Amino acid sequence: MADTNHSTGKKWGQTEKAQWLSEQSVKRSYHQEVMLQVEALSAKFEVVNYGALSYDAERYPLFILKNFNWEDSNPTILITGGVHGYETSGVQGALKFLATKAEDYTNFFNFIVAPCVSPWGYETINRWNPLTLDPNRSFYPESPAEEAASLMRAVAKTNAKIFAHFDLHETTDTDNTVFRPALAARDGVTQDNWNIPDGFYTVGDAENPQEAFQGAIIDSVRQVTHIAPADENGQLIGVDITQEGVINYPVKSIFLCTGFSDAEYCTTTEVYPDSPLVNDEDCKNAQVAAVVGGLDYLLSIR
Repeated sequence: MADTNHSTGKKWGQTEKAQWLSEQSVKRSYHQEVMLQVEALSAKFEVVNYGALSYDAERYPLFILKNFNWEDSNPTILITGGVHGYETSGVQGALKFLATKAEDYTNFFNFIVAPCVSPWGYETINRWNPLTLDPNRSFYPESPAEEAASLMRAVAKTNAKIFAHFDLHETTDTDNTVFRPALAARDGVTQDNWNIPDGFYTVGDAENPQEAFQGAIIDSVRQVTHIAPADENGQLIGVDITQEGVINYPVKSIFLCTGFSDAEYCTTTEVYPDSPLVNDEDCKNAQVAAVVGGLDYLLSIR
């Protein structure tokens, strides 16, 4: 029996991947925790079903929400949550933004919100999909990750040019205890990065960093939760910071969600829910604050 937690120096084949999948189980309800909130929001926003995951189409329908007062002359904002299904506040933060703040901005922006891109991952508390693919490394043409492929088709179908993209994520302690070891085992490599930043940070686009935009998000979130300090090397997760709480990745070349939208402004938020200084509500509020801070900045430069 293959070890699905530690690297053997050999990449997983289909046998090891099937074993990993057999070890996964449903731990919470997408219907109860997400779909019922989407249904409740249908009075305020247009709910568009853009398909379903083939793993269980009835159990995992996919939705985006759009503002009813769509105006083609307004910039369009894309908000995505649950690309990594296990990152709870990304999903719940997107829904809370819709429920509490979005209507304050619909006269100025159009919104496309996909609150839970990976519902199987949400229910099983997983970073990967059932094929051991990471959706947040899979946003490219003909993607084999149907979570990514379905979202890209749905956004393209709107014919909207995305002005800003907020992709809502978390960094959790289970990254070290579960997901980094599994990644090392799957790929037959040694995992060298074990850094878990203690606090909130953002990931911008190295080719288009928009530092003032990122800084506005950080300033907004610091009113809700603490910002992750750099480590002794001036880094977060092995990457040099560009300002407090901000690092940059080449988002397009590594096929992150924020890369496919080709937005002028993009950010990946990273909340730290395992800190003793925060609770679940703080984490949701931090995601909302990140979006609000970014939107207020965009309004200030219009």
